[in-house]
Amino acid sequence: MLAAEVALPEDLYAAFQTLAREEVKAVLAPIDAMLLSERKRIALFAAAVHLPTVFTAREHVEDGGLMSYGVDVREAWRSTASFVDKILKGAKPGDLPIEFPTKLQLVINLTAAKAVGLTVPPQLLARADEVIE
Repeated sequence: MLAAEVALPEDLYAAFQTLAREEVKAVLAPIDAMLLSERKRIALFAAAVHLPTVFTAREHVEDGGLMSYGVDVREAWRSTASFVDKILKGAKPGDLPIEFPTKLQLVINLTAAKAVGLTVPPQLLARADEVIE
């Protein structure tokens, strides 16, 4: 396992070059506001060095990333809005139940798989919630 620190968007290119030079097999990118905002560049850098990259947010995959596995962030925000609505209508926050998303979502981008030279097994495709072609 190799960690590549990326503090600024300018660090992304060097990080992917280092990961490729060290011959890592795949990259797991954590959820991070900067990485989310730079998702198109990340997809381009990953494809350029043929490096499969897995994310936790589907937005990465929609913009060219290989795959994501995580909570549906859009649904989580809808749930949050429901809590805000209840509070604005007088509910006490301490009286509301704690909720955590229980459904994880697998999204696969076949164009990105081809770009990094990867064939996605049919068994994995069958389990995906969404496949982007």
